[in-house]
Amino acid sequence: MSHGKVCDGISMLAYKDFAKYRILNNLEPVIRIMKKTSSTSKPDFWQRLNRNRLLLLLISVALFLLIWQGLVVLLKLPGFILPSPADVGKKFYDVLRTGLLWRHFSATLGEILLGLLFGISAATLLGYALSKSPLAESLLSPFLVGSQSVPMAAIAPLLVIWFGPGLLSKVLICSLTVFFPVLVNTLVGLRDVPPELREVMRSLRATPAQTLRFLELPAALPVFLGGLRVGASLSVIGAIVGELVASDRGLGFLINVGRGQYDTALVFVAVICLVGLAASIYGVVLLLEKKFLSWQTWRKEI
Repeated sequence: MSHGKVCDGISMLAYKDFAKYRILNNLEPVIRIMKKTSSTSKPDFWQRLNRNRLLLLLISVALFLLIWQGLVVLLKLPGFILPSPADVGKKFYDVLRTGLLWRHFSATLGEILLGLLFGISAATLLGYALSKSPLAESLLSPFLVGSQSVPMAAIAPLLVIWFGPGLLSKVLICSLTVFFPVLVNTLVGLRDVPPELREVMRSLRATPAQTLRFLELPAALPVFLGGLRVGASLSVIGAIVGELVASDRGLGFLINVGRGQYDTALVFVAVICLVGLAASIYGVVLLLEKKFLSWQTWRKEI
């Protein structure tokens, strides 16, 4: 191949590259406009809707009430089988006005808060101790796992017999419900601390208290708060199980009263209060996660 043909080929390639550059340069404003219009279209609307959690909550509640009212109208069931949302709202106003609802709600709330306090404290301390002693974990693991195979509804009557139908038995039932998930997550979180970081703390001659504060607690906190989410939700179940077995106050007692009198609207009021209570406790745990785990980058995108 001659030198002239080589030069012609090179010039032709250079011309083609130049032509591509000119075309892309001319299309750049069009591409920008297309990107801008696509970003302001439907996907952006759904993204904004997804971030507005309050609006999503209101929409879901409205849909639930519409479906509920539709079932009442279509099935034409009597009020003691399926009351309408209006009947439940009227019952809610009546028990709220007389102070009956607050009396039972505050009793259940106190049992849950005390159960969470004792259950989380015991589970955290035992989880830390077991993470330091594999032998103790091997000895206690069969009993801890076996205790979870027995339903709480079977243990609750025994606790009521042993400790009476008062506050103590309800707090113990709630604590036992919270105990296991928090214990497991505490143990897993402490065991998952990287050995390299432990070596660094040893090289710095850190005391056990300093290692716990500056290494183990921050490393185990995400897993621990994950277990706290589960425990916070289960705490409501534990308190209600105890109240359903034997109690003279609380939302579980209110459910028993409504069931015995075929006052289904009262049962709905108690159940709705339980849902709101569980959601509120769960929301508090989420706020704790946002506060203490703000260093996690994925949380900034939510």
